[in-house]
Amino acid sequence: MRSSSENFDEEQLFAAAELCHSRGKKLFCTLNTLPTCKEIEEMPSFITMAFRAGVDAFIIADLGVLDLVKRFAPAAEIHFSTQAGIANQAAATMAYHLGAKRVILARELSLEEISHIRKNTPPQLELEAFVHGAMCMSVSGRCLISNYLTGRDANRGLCAQSCRWKYSLLEEQRPGQQFELGEEEYGSYILSADDLCAAPFLDRVLQAGVSSVKVEGRSKSFYYTASVTAAYRAALDAIATAGAQNYEMPRFTAEELEKTSHRPYSSGFFLGRQGATQSPKQGGYLRSWQLVGVVSRQEEGLLHCVQRGKFTLGEPLEALLPEGRAVCFTPEFIKDREGREISATPHTKMEFLLAAPAGESFPANTILRKKL
Repeated sequence: MRSSSENFDEEQLFAAAELCHSRGKKLFCTLNTLPTCKEIEEMPSFITMAFRAGVDAFIIADLGVLDLVKRFAPAAEIHFSTQAGIANQAAATMAYHLGAKRVILARELSLEEISHIRKNTPPQLELEAFVHGAMCMSVSGRCLISNYLTGRDANRGLCAQSCRWKYSLLEEQRPGQQFELGEEEYGSYILSADDLCAAPFLDRVLQAGVSSVKVEGRSKSFYYTASVTAAYRAALDAIATAGAQNYEMPRFTAEELEKTSHRPYSSGFFLGRQGATQSPKQGGYLRSWQLVGVVSRQEEGLLHCVQRGKFTLGEPLEALLPEGRAVCFTPEFIKDREGREISATPHTKMEFLLAAPAGESFPANTILRKKL
C-alpha cells in the first residue's frame, strides 16, 4: 500500500529493526495488498528476509499472505489490516482463530460497535483503531474510482485522490452542457471527507476496548508524523496519569494538532454517522505553521541546522523536541555554515547556525517552525 512512497531496501530494513529494538520498540511490516500470481510466488523469500531482519509483526489482508507468514515466519505476530474490513465480532474472532494477535478495525465503526466487538471476542485479541488523519469515502479504503478514472490503483498505493476533485453534472439529453453542483461558494466536493480527530474523546476510544491507536499518514511528511504522534503521546500519558474517567485533552495536544496542515477535523464514525462530515472547499486544508528547519546537532551553544523553509532574522520560532516538548525562542542571529551573519535562510536545505536558547539542549532531529 506504499508503492508511491520510498520503501526500505533489505539493508535499510535490517538497520531499521536494529534501531527500533535498541530503543525498546517494535517494527511491523505492512503486507496488506492483494498480491498478483507473480507477486505471491516472490512472497516466501521476502517474508523470510524480513523476519530474519527483525520484523516483529506482519500486517496482512490476504489469506494467501496469512498462510505464507505462518509457514515462513511462524514466530512473528500477525495483525489483520483495516483492508480486511473487520466490522463485527464474528470476523474478529475468526481472525483470532486464524492466528491474529491484533485486528485493525474497519474505520466505519462507532464506539458502541467497537465496545460490542470487544465484549464478544477473545480477550487475548488486541483491537486497534484509526484515531487521526485523512478518511477515505469508500469502505475501509477499498475504492476503485481512482483506478477507473486514471488507471492508478488505490488498493496498490497509487490513489489519485479522485474523491478530492470538484465534480459537475452532465445530463444525457443535454450533451456538452455542464451544470454546477452548488453547495457553497466554492462549488461542491461531494466525496471529500474531513479529517478524523479523536483526541478530544480519546478516553472513550480506550474505554470501548481499543488497545492500540493508529495515525493515518503513510504519505505524510516526517514533520506531520513527529507532531501528531507527540500530540497523541501527550493525550495517552494524560489518560494514564488521571485515568480515563477524568480525562481532559491536554492543551499541548490541542495546540499541536493545529500546527500541521490538515483538513477541518471531525469525529469520523466514532460518535455516529453524523460525525463524518465534509467541507465544500477543494482540499480544505488549514495551514497556520510552517516548517523552517531541522537541528542536526548542538555544539558550544550553537544549533547546526538544515533549512526546510525560509525564515528571517527577528521572526519567533518554536522548537519541537523529539521528546514531545515545544520551546519558543527568537534567534539572536543567523549565520551561514562559514559563520558569517546573514539575515534570512532563502536556499533549500542550506546549512545554517543559530544561537541556542539559554538553558536549553536541542538534540538532533529537533524541528524548527514558525507561525504563518
